[in-house]
Formats: sequence, C-alpha cells, structure tokens
Amino acid sequence: MKMRIDAEFDGGNIEVVEAGDAGDIRLRIRKDNLSDFYQWFYFRVSGARGEECVIHILNAGGAAYPGGFRDYRVLCSFDRVDWFRHPTRFEDGVLRWDFNFDCDAVWFAYYVPFSMERHHDMLARAGRDSNCRLISLGRTLDGQPLDLLHFSTGEGRRPCWVIARQHPGETMAEWWMEGALDWLCSGEADSLLGKCDLYLVPNMNPDGSRRGHLRTNAAGRNLNREWDAASMEHSPEVFLAQQAMERTGVDFLLDVHGDEALPYCFIAGTEGLSDWDEANQARLDFYLTKLVAANADFQTRYGYPPNKRGKANMGMSTNQTAGRHGCLAMTLEMPFKDNANAPDERHGWSPERCRRLAVSCLEVLEKYLDSGLA
Repeated sequence: MKMRIDAEFDGGNIEVVEAGDAGDIRLRIRKDNLSDFYQWFYFRVSGARGEECVIHILNAGGAAYPGGFRDYRVLCSFDRVDWFRHPTRFEDGVLRWDFNFDCDAVWFAYYVPFSMERHHDMLARAGRDSNCRLISLGRTLDGQPLDLLHFSTGEGRRPCWVIARQHPGETMAEWWMEGALDWLCSGEADSLLGKCDLYLVPNMNPDGSRRGHLRTNAAGRNLNREWDAASMEHSPEVFLAQQAMERTGVDFLLDVHGDEALPYCFIAGTEGLSDWDEANQARLDFYLTKLVAANADFQTRYGYPPNKRGKANMGMSTNQTAGRHGCLAMTLEMPFKDNANAPDERHGWSPERCRRLAVSCLEVLEKYLDSGLA
C-alpha cells in the first residue's frame, strides 16, 4: 500500500514537500490565508503500517511562535478520540519525530482538534436546555453562522460574556467552552444563573477553524487586534459580537485563549487602560485569588507582564470592552504543551483539564458577582 499524507478535511493543515521515503518525510505548515501567520498543523498518515517513519516539518523555525516548539511533544491518535503525546525534537528550525505504529492510519496535530462538526453538535445539545437560546448573530466571510448562546432564568440579570477561539488554532479554548456548556446545562449552574445572564460565543472564528488557520479569519485578520476598528468587510465576527454587546451591556468578559510557549494556565488583565485604579485592581485580584483556590491547574506566578497604565492595545477584546463598558475583562490562557506544575506524561494539557477549568472559572464568576466588587 502506498503511503499517503492528507490534510484536506475540517481544520487540516500541512503541505507535502517530499514523501517518497517513509524514513524522510518532508512537510511544511501552510500559512493562514492572506497572512504570514502559521503554526497549527493537523494531518493523517496512511499506508505506513509497521514502517520506520520520520516526519520533518521544515519550516517550524519560521512559525509565529517558534518557542512553542521547544520542549513540545506532538499529539497523535489512531481513532481521533484518544490523543496522546509522542516524543518530538526541535533542532535547527526543524520539528521532527519518528514513529512505527501497527495501524493503517495515524493522525497528528499541534493540539487536540475541535472540528466544526463537534462545534455544531455542542450547540445543538446546549440549545435544547430550557434556559438557553441559540442566536445567530450573522454570517462570516465564508458564509458560516456566528452563533451566540444566551443562558437566562429571568429578567434584569447582570450581563456576563464569555468568548472563545478568536485564534482558531487555539482549540483548547473550545474544549474549555464545551466544559462550560455541559456544566451550564447540567442543573448545577442554577445559582449562578440566578445572578446573571450569560452570553457565550463558543467559536469567534469559524472560518479560520475550518480552514486550519493558526491565528486569523478568512481575510487574514487577527481578530484580537480588530476590536477598535472592526468591519463587516474584514472582521465581521468582531463587528457582530460588538453589536450584540452594545445591546446587552457587559458587566464581565472572559476571553479564552491558548499560549504556544508558556506551559501554564494564567490570566492577563487590562492594567494598561488609562483609567486603571485600585478598584479595578481589587476586582482582578479577587478573581485571580479565588480561581487559584478553586483549581490546582491555575496559577499567578507565570504569565504576561502587565502593560503600563495608558499603554493598552485597544484593538484587543478585553481592553476595548473594559474601556467601553467599565467592567472586569480578562484573557484566560491555557498551554499547548502541558502544565509544568502538574505534568501529565501521556496527555499533556488535555481537553478534560480544559473542561474542568471552565467549571472553576464559572464558579468563581458567581463568587465575584456576590463580592460587591462587580
């Protein structure tokens, strides 16, 4: 059987340079459309059962975040359900791994994929909950729906927003969202929903997700730099979300992401806003302290250094939303690699840990709403 390498499926990304010799398979990661960003890969190798294979990703050194390949282990699966880590080397700008598996097909990915089919299955489940309404905000440049889930048990609740996967290659963000939605539909969230209306956009970038992009939408725009100048022409996803936020107001925003290089879970605040003060700091500190206590995977020692006051990038969702609505707005980051404080040799940072962290974040949201700081 001839060995083949394929990526022409939902979220797939790889280009074959040379695959005539199983011991020297040469590949390149395809750039995001109309952009120089690349790092996400997802592909299948078939027809290589029992062969000694060596994969070389030749352009890894020029990726958006080459530090994301240091101390990194690729994810493999035989059934696209159980994904496990495999020894990987990053040397001289080339990402390399060897394998010899007793199976006809094996899938490799930068992180565990979250397909658009799974996305729609998730929306369908949530939409059947009596407290949930599924609302299409509009369409993306590729014609896909941008969907909002609104959880409410009554009138006059405080509007709290959660968005995920502005950067489509950060699939851990949608695994987080799946955990959040399952918990919200379980009956365990009734106390929280008695205090707020929750507005969730599970995938802010459907086009990039389906296309196999790392960071941009169909027009090559980094959505988390479009919040000060969004348009239906270039960034309808942000434009439509902002319109909805104007209608509802925003008392809280959590924007869920993944970080390629840092092996930790952490939160970035909006300290760079010109009106940042002690009251804003107290809100942020309260949430961080409670989340550390609620989930052992979360920590505050490692993360991004806060911006100096007045130096905020207003193209980012959290800065723009906090500045406009005067709310607590935060970016949650999770690792592509593993949690260095609690490593998992087989799975690294896994979808299940994303899901558990989501529940903790929502439980802490309720504590925040009860604190008198909100």
